[in-house]
Amino acid sequence: MKVIEKIQESVKDDRVVFSFEFFPPKTEDGVDNLFERMERMVSHNPSFCDITWGAGGSTADLTLEISNRMQNMVCVETMMHLTCTNMPVEKIDHALETIKSNGIQNVLALRGDPPHGQDKFVQVEGGFACALDLVKHMRAKYGDYFGITVAGYPEAHPDVIPANGLATLETYENELAYLKQKVVDAGADLVVTQLFYDTDNFLKFVSDCRQIGITCPIVPGIMPINNYKGFLRMTGFCKTRIPAEITAALEPIKDNEEAVKAYGIHLGTEMCKKIMASGIKTLHLYTLNMEKSALAILMNLGLIEESKISRLLPWRRPTNVFRIKEDVRPIFWANRPKSYISRTIGWDEFPHGRWGNAKNPSYGALSDYQFMRARSRDKKLQEEWAIALNSVEDIYERFMYYCLGKLRSCPWSELDGLQAETKIIDDHLGNINSKGFLTINSQPSVNGAKSDAPLVGWGGPGGYVYQKAYLEFFCSREKLNAVIEKCTAYPFLTYMAVNKKGNWMSNFNQIDVNAVTWGVFPSKEIVQPTVVDPASFMVWKDEAFEIWSRGWAQLYPENDPSRTLLEQVQNSYFLVSLVDNDYINGDLFAIFKDIWN
Repeated sequence: MKVIEKIQESVKDDRVVFSFEFFPPKTEDGVDNLFERMERMVSHNPSFCDITWGAGGSTADLTLEISNRMQNMVCVETMMHLTCTNMPVEKIDHALETIKSNGIQNVLALRGDPPHGQDKFVQVEGGFACALDLVKHMRAKYGDYFGITVAGYPEAHPDVIPANGLATLETYENELAYLKQKVVDAGADLVVTQLFYDTDNFLKFVSDCRQIGITCPIVPGIMPINNYKGFLRMTGFCKTRIPAEITAALEPIKDNEEAVKAYGIHLGTEMCKKIMASGIKTLHLYTLNMEKSALAILMNLGLIEESKISRLLPWRRPTNVFRIKEDVRPIFWANRPKSYISRTIGWDEFPHGRWGNAKNPSYGALSDYQFMRARSRDKKLQEEWAIALNSVEDIYERFMYYCLGKLRSCPWSELDGLQAETKIIDDHLGNINSKGFLTINSQPSVNGAKSDAPLVGWGGPGGYVYQKAYLEFFCSREKLNAVIEKCTAYPFLTYMAVNKKGNWMSNFNQIDVNAVTWGVFPSKEIVQPTVVDPASFMVWKDEAFEIWSRGWAQLYPENDPSRTLLEQVQNSYFLVSLVDNDYINGDLFAIFKDIWN
């Protein structure tokens, strides 16, 4: 979806929306850390996030890679910066075709800074001289596919600001006229401003733009002050005017980093309040890849609550144009959403409304990608799961500790910790895991909870949500036989079980699809975003069993006894999917009573 369309929707709904900017880190660890931070920040539902191109086009390939991951794995509407620096038209078109093929629709078109070591921008042979030329090219070649954003400079572009820090009136007016060319004449949709700290000057800039016919949204760029030296460096580079009262406030505390950060949060909050009071309801936060100050400002403004994160669906949908209507998934990948996305990326159509009878879903084959982990996550798994395993009871203990929140990582989950709703049943899960029913996925039953309920809500306010209790676990054949026998006394329970070799057992038809999560909302059809689908379960089981070796056992050296034990479990246990279809009066955990041994 285009960012301009999101902003237009927010105007109709009279909502304030916000967005974040990030830049490509220089190291692999930095990239891993950025994505961990980004996941947390995106959970607060920004309208979009953008990623910079890098001075002189120095991060072009990395920016393209990060953009793709943001749009399709982090699942946030992504705006990619694109500059003219060192970019002949062939490279520009390559970048645009790449992001188009990845379903990205939003670009911030910039001239760009000079390459490293140069003082002035120089047009590359076969390239463009300015952002205006880039916008014209994009509209001429790609029509209205892309939402195009351009930069606005409330104090004029740094290149035309003299050493004394003040552009002349004539220079300022020329800058406004050039901005109008980019927007009105060339067809850009949106303006995002350079950072500023003089809010009155920003509001004057907006007024001046309106007076010359620039009517598109103008989004203020807010950069929280995180440390004093960084603030001076950035404002010096951008030739940003610093009001005297800010200088006076910072001078006594400039050597106290925490005090500077607290002041930066206060200043950012007050700037945003003044901007919002003027009627502007879009905020863009330059994060410098840091989360605390940006989120603190939004919390101060009442735009987010740390304890109340809203979800449009129980899972986060990629924002690319190909999956925009996707609203149904099998439950099995609930804790491995990136793996699911990677294995369905080749689909021509994505389920909308109903899953249907997908007898042979064309999932992508397992590859190394499904088992790749960020270094920080790998380290956490090593610390929490690579302990000496002397018996299967030691394995039980790892699963139990995870379900009780004593561990933050799990080989079967891409997430940081447990799903919020697990708090409702964590004691039950701890109990059955301690007895050898090793759960990797679960949800409690829900009967008509409000759709904005903190733990189980999704879909926004005004609706009601429902869930059937669900458990997915590994267990021995002996324990599985006991579960199957008990199921005869519980007619509302449906199960399917399979081992690594593919031996299948179930008490329902292998083509039946069971909706286990649904919601009822005003003026909408019933939404059923999560299903249990036997055909997909048979695909998932290969991945689930492979994690025993590639996700856990490989943390140990070759021939280590712990590794051998895990491989024995992998080869002998069954994977079980269990649904209690009585979401009103059912008790899924009752079946486990008296079958512990």
